[in-house]
Parts: sequence; C-alpha cells; structure tokens
Amino acid sequence: MTTKDIFHETVSALTANKVRTSLTMLGIIIGISSVIVMVSIGQGAQGSIQSSIQALGSNLLVISPGAQRGPGYQVSSGRGASHTLTPDDANAISNTVANIAAVSPEDSGRYQVTAKGTNTNTTVTGVNSAYAAVHSIQVNDGSFIADLDSKNLNKVAVIGPTTATDLFGTNEPVGQTIVIKGINFTVIGVTVSKGTSGGFNNQDDVIYIPLSDAELFLVGSTAYISSISVSAVSADVMTQVQADITTLLLARHKISDPTAADFNVLNQASIVSAASSVTGTFTILLGAVAGISLVVGGIGIMNMMLTTVTERTREIGLRKAIGAKKKDISTQFLTEAVALTVIGGTIGVILGWLIAFAVTYFGILQASISTSSVLLAFGVSAFIGIVFGYYPARRAAGLNPIEALRYE
Repeated sequence: MTTKDIFHETVSALTANKVRTSLTMLGIIIGISSVIVMVSIGQGAQGSIQSSIQALGSNLLVISPGAQRGPGYQVSSGRGASHTLTPDDANAISNTVANIAAVSPEDSGRYQVTAKGTNTNTTVTGVNSAYAAVHSIQVNDGSFIADLDSKNLNKVAVIGPTTATDLFGTNEPVGQTIVIKGINFTVIGVTVSKGTSGGFNNQDDVIYIPLSDAELFLVGSTAYISSISVSAVSADVMTQVQADITTLLLARHKISDPTAADFNVLNQASIVSAASSVTGTFTILLGAVAGISLVVGGIGIMNMMLTTVTERTREIGLRKAIGAKKKDISTQFLTEAVALTVIGGTIGVILGWLIAFAVTYFGILQASISTSSVLLAFGVSAFIGIVFGYYPARRAAGLNPIEALRYE
C-alpha cells in the first residue's frame, strides 16, 4: 500500500462513524487540554512566587532574632518576642563584613492608623535611607525617608499605594497627615506598587517612617531592632556574606555553639530554591493527575479500534486473500489509531491554551504556558496512539483470511 492509499483509507474509516470517532477523540482532547492547563497553572504559580521573593530585594539577606530556622521560613513583618538584635549589630555588619552593598536596620509592627475620618490597620516599619535600595523600593510620588529625617526626628511617612487608597481614597496623599499611636506624621511619598503573592506580606499595604521615630514614639526603646536586611554586591557572594555575618554575630553575642544562635540569617537564594522545589513538585503532581485522563483516553482508542477490527473482519480477510500482507494491515490500523490521537491532541492543545489564557486574562489564577509542555503533551498523545493502537493493529494483521471471510 502506498502512503496515499493509507491516507484515503484512514479518512474513510474515521468518517464512517463520526459520532464514535468524535467521542473517542474527546478523551484525548480532555486529557491533553487538562495536562496543558494544570502544568501551566503550576508553572505560573512558580513564577509568581519567585517574582514575589525577588521583589523583596536584590541579593537579599534577612537577619531576624530568635532560633535558627529552615529555608522554608517566611519573612515576618511583625516584631517578634525575641529581642536579640541591636543597632550596633547593624553598624558592625556594615563596617566589618565585605561584599555588602547596603545594610538596613528595621523596626516593624502593626498599628491602627487614622487620617481624616478614615482608619486602617497596617504594618509600620521604621527604616533608614538604605531601606529603599536594599528592598528595591521605588517612590511613585514624593520622596523616600532620608538620613536627615532620622537625625532630626522628623515625623514623616512614606506609604504604599494600598494604604494610600485605604486612608485617602482618590485624594492626593502627599502632604496629608496620618496619626499613629497619637503621633502626627506627614506623608512625603507614595511607593510604586509591588503587590503580594507566595504567602508574603502585602508590600503595598505598609507605612515607612524614620527608624528613630519608630524606636522613640512607637516602640519606646532604642535598645533593640526587629530585623536587619543586608544587600550583597552580587548573587555569587551571598553564601560567603551569610557565613561572615553569622560568624560576626556569634562573636558579638558571645555564642560558641552555632546551633544555639539567637538569630537567624535567611538567604534569599535559599528561599527561591526551596519555593522552586515545592512548586516544581506541585506542577508534576498536577500534570500526573491530569495525565490519568490521557490513559483513559488511550483505553477508549483501544476499545474503538478493537471494535473496528471486529466490524471489518470480512474486509481484512478479503484484503489478505487478494495479497495484502500483515504489515499492510497492521500499518493501516495503527495509522488510524495515531490519526485519532494526533487530531485529538491538536484540538486539545488549542483548547488547553485557550483555557490557560482565559484563566490568566480574567485574573482567576496565574498560568504560564511553555513550549515544552505543549510539545510534551502532543508527543504523549502520539505515543498513546501507538501504544494503544498496537494491539488492535496486531490482532487485525493476525486474522486468518479464510476464517475472516467466513465471519458473519
């Protein structure tokens, strides 16, 4: 048989019973589209979490008080019960440790904030001028906290866009007054929106004030700070900087056993790696669950092909009687099975892409479609056609022509 003959026979066989062919392909369509959608959602979640972590700052190390914790530990904006970090620790890190771009001591807590009849409960963080560089903060309107503000105890504040909307609606926030614990602060800037995802605090719902103001007016003590953020000069030196900071603070806190450290140095790269590992496993799980429907679709193809072999027994016997070889018969039925999965796979790819696009477009979930997932899904569909079409094709090719011609 020529390729042209096989093509015409395949078209004729698949169109002979359109309803059965459509229902059989439906299993593959659902399976392929499910795999693409599930994998794209997993990859989208992974990208979203990584972007959220990266948005916390560039080459970031966060030093927090308390016992050592694992890489899955999330950065908290609240002041913890442990008070082990001091402003002098931050100064020592800045003056001693090499390969550091900036150091930002911070004092954070949640407070009720009011402004002209409106109020909100949000995170208030005392910072210095280095905070913006360490945490990649940009100001959309106005200016950020300056060292002079801390030095002169200027009661000024920079607010996130969410906080600005909560307190002032559509009005211009810069120049307005907000009240925190009975102290008036003048808004001097509004930050650029950064959003939130991955379990981290909303970086748009926050207020920044000078560190000296936070210590004196909100916390009531200059002895301790809630955390220290450090920006390394490059990603390559982060591990070394983390080790140097750990060694320095152990010496300053007079701790000889590293496992008994009263602080935790969190490496941003470790968080990204841990998050990538978790979301990668999540993506594989989603793909595997969706892949079950592909197996079901493959079984449907095998069932249809076996039925077709039975229905066309006399035809097979006639072909073999006039000289058709086993190879010709098996090739014909295998081609029909592969055609079913390829056509269904193509429709499934298009449907899966449309669903993933719609999920992202309407803001339901973040989905990211990769070429590799599409090619993999399409390849799997073709593979399923070969695997589940092989047995019916072999069975058809093995029929005895005399018995086949007698079949009623």
